[in-house]
Amino acid sequence: MSETTRYSLDDLLAIMARLRDPERGCPWDVQQNFDTIAPYTIEEAYEVVDAIDRKDWHDLRDELGDLLLQVVFHAQMASEAGLFGFADVVQAISDKMVRRHPHVFGDETYADVAEQKQGWEAIKAGERAAKGERPDDSALAGVSHGQPEWKRALKLQQRAAKVGFDWGEPTPVLDKLAEELEELRAEFADGAEPARLEDELGDVLFVAVNLARQGGIDFSRALRHANAKFERRFRRMEALAAVDGDRLEDLELPAQEALWQRAKAAES
Repeated sequence: MSETTRYSLDDLLAIMARLRDPERGCPWDVQQNFDTIAPYTIEEAYEVVDAIDRKDWHDLRDELGDLLLQVVFHAQMASEAGLFGFADVVQAISDKMVRRHPHVFGDETYADVAEQKQGWEAIKAGERAAKGERPDDSALAGVSHGQPEWKRALKLQQRAAKVGFDWGEPTPVLDKLAEELEELRAEFADGAEPARLEDELGDVLFVAVNLARQGGIDFSRALRHANAKFERRFRRMEALAAVDGDRLEDLELPAQEALWQRAKAAES
């Protein structure tokens, strides 16, 4: 096909099927399964978010394509296993969107967004009941495990806050964070086993998510910015070392720290 060929969704499905063909396909694609592809699916979703964060719309187009490929890949493997096909995926999500938006596709009316969210949760509860799931009256019912743990922490905290189990402002959360950090410091000082350190570090991270929530900050976005800042400054350190005729890995930590401070100062 030429570069001007306009592909359709059906073409993409056919391309994926060809890649998975045991005789004529790509050996790598043929060897994959749900478990091996799942990490790529998560990675592609994060790359979509990164493109949005950078406001790089050309890159966003490409990253959305990569994410769509993940859906097609999983659907193709499911089809080969006789589980379901891509059309079934489309049918399922279409049914769900129509069912969960009765105020758009039906006669239901909501006074405001808050009432709509209540209706959404009620519909989801009905769906769980229809599946035969045991009734769960907990305020935490339905918080999915299929998401990054920081996101699940946020959802759990939001649900708890709805019934009043919440500090409501950042000061006591900062105090709690200091308390948890001291407990973690003590575990390190005592030479604690990894399991104890993991437990205490988990508490610190859980409180950090709560602090972000209290400040109206997107925890993931804040961490992405921190990662970008570290990478920017570290690369600047490498460049400064090269100007001085050094390699960063050949310098002692105090000299590296001095370069870090220079890189940091250059930004301000």
